Amino acid sequence: MAAIPKLSESGQALADSMATIGARMAALPSLSDASVGMPHPTIVAIRRDEFRVLIIAAEVWDRCRDLLSPFADDLARFTARLVVVGTPRDPDLSAALNRGVGALLSEDPTDEQFLVAFHQAFEFMAAKARSESRGKWLNRYRYELGELIEISRALTTEREIKKLLDLILEKSRFVTGADAGSVYVVEGDDRDLHRRQLRFKLSQNDSLSFDSSEFTMPISRGSMAGYVALEQTQVNIADVYRMPAGAPFGFDRSFDEKVGYRTQSMLCTPLVTSKGEVIGVLQLINKKREPQKKLLERADFEEQVVPFDERSEQLLATLAAQAGIALENAILYDEIRSIFEGFVRASVDAIEARDPTTSGHSRRVSELTVGLAKAVERVDGGPYREVHWTLEDVRELEYASLLHDFGKIGVREHVLVKAKKLYPHDLSAVNARLDFVLRSLEVEVLQRKLELLRSGAPASEIRMLDEELTVRRQEITEARQTITQANEPTVLAEGDFRKIEELGRRTFSRLDGTADTFLRPEEVKALSVTRGSLTVEEFDEIRSHVSHTYRFLSQIPWGKSFSRVAVIAGAHHERLNGTGYPNRLRAEEIPLQSKMMTISDIFDALTASDRPYKRAVPLEKALDILGFEVKNEHIDGELVRIFREAKVWEPVLKART
Repeated sequence: MAAIPKLSESGQALADSMATIGARMAALPSLSDASVGMPHPTIVAIRRDEFRVLIIAAEVWDRCRDLLSPFADDLARFTARLVVVGTPRDPDLSAALNRGVGALLSEDPTDEQFLVAFHQAFEFMAAKARSESRGKWLNRYRYELGELIEISRALTTEREIKKLLDLILEKSRFVTGADAGSVYVVEGDDRDLHRRQLRFKLSQNDSLSFDSSEFTMPISRGSMAGYVALEQTQVNIADVYRMPAGAPFGFDRSFDEKVGYRTQSMLCTPLVTSKGEVIGVLQLINKKREPQKKLLERADFEEQVVPFDERSEQLLATLAAQAGIALENAILYDEIRSIFEGFVRASVDAIEARDPTTSGHSRRVSELTVGLAKAVERVDGGPYREVHWTLEDVRELEYASLLHDFGKIGVREHVLVKAKKLYPHDLSAVNARLDFVLRSLEVEVLQRKLELLRSGAPASEIRMLDEELTVRRQEITEARQTITQANEPTVLAEGDFRKIEELGRRTFSRLDGTADTFLRPEEVKALSVTRGSLTVEEFDEIRSHVSHTYRFLSQIPWGKSFSRVAVIAGAHHERLNGTGYPNRLRAEEIPLQSKMMTISDIFDALTASDRPYKRAVPLEKALDILGFEVKNEHIDGELVRIFREAKVWEPVLKART
């Protein structure tokens, strides 16, 4: 402290006077709970708890105020107040009050006057401290409430279980100031927890990085997590290396020894569903005095780690209550999604079971379409540069692509799987008819031979009958060959169509004598198809699957996230120029997702190697055909360009090999 300057008479006289006051104060019974001292010869200090009252003379206030500089912080924080003996020359008493003066006493105050001044000063400082404490508590409460609200909002919006667990642990550590933590999830269908198990899902640690993998352990009271799950209670341990006497659980030190960490304080709480069932355990490790500090050295643990306090328990209990329900909802959502995806894939299997020739087509179209969608999102120019998909958008597109042929369940199966122009039973009927004609011809020739032999006709006439039979047999063979060739789903030469028409006019006699033709009108019509294997009526029936797809899918309650599945799937056969089906939509009316699916559908149909009625088209030729479709204004040229440049087909074609 500064030296005592010369005062009104002498510094020593002032010091003697203050020493006398100090002795008087120390002798007062009313100050027995306080300590009296002299931090400076001119200052008497009376301490009670964290508060101090400083007694100074008015001359010190007027001329030696720098002696109070060591107490400036305490005066500013209102943990110290001044009692001035005598009358200061400073007329501005408000300034004196602002500088910490709590009372002004006369030159020779009585003990009672001192006590009243002390009482008022201590009461003022205590009241100020309570006010500040309430303010800090209120600010902390508002902060914590705001954080809990934000955490609650985050927990209720996250549906991915892995991300949700990570979020739960992160926020729990944040509100409690924990350095590390881990999450366990209860597994098993048995309602008895003893027969289920805990799966270690993830861990977090601010101070060090390490690799951790999932593992399972039985739910038992031997582990803290198991005990918490079984008892559905919170456990708070100040130091896990000094477990409370009688604790049923222990602490496994192997982790600390392996990674060089020091687990000390631990707070463990159950995650409980709305039905009161434990579905997880949250374990927090090492509460820190300063949450931003890292625990790297032994001294860091000794200095920073403290037990989890009651407020941490309350905050974690509040957060865990929200987290348990959020996790329950996420698990239920995941189960519903799994059920839904199972339904979708079962529907695809049902479709492909009715049409084995296109097995795998729906899945390949889905992969191609989703791949194209992701490629579209990556472009930074052109009409689709601003296209972005959410996770729900991609799933909606995936479902729509998987189910784009769902309407085939409304198409008659024999039409759906028709590989030749004639159905197998129709071809059998035609062959049986030709067999009958041939057998009837042979019987007729034999009867004529018998008549010639009875009449004694020359051998030359009998040979003529044999030659006639040979010619007629050859005609039947040629007719059969013509029908077999025409039955293939390929483009026929003009002459072949004339032969089919002739067979439709050529007659023979049935057993009852009535006339019949080699080919019935419906058979002639089927064999005269110029492209593929379907008649116009059958092709229309196949095309109707798109309408069936929309109708069937529209009846499924997809929810808001996937509300356009039916619309997207129902438009995959529309064309940009309005010549598609079923609704002849123009380019601007067709959803972008449907345009992408159309390209994928055409590409897979061209390159598929499992179609019995055609060979797989080579990749380059398939891409050329897509180019022709663009020129004919059937499909989107920009999407085809992206499809080609991104080589969207590569994963699909690799999977086939």
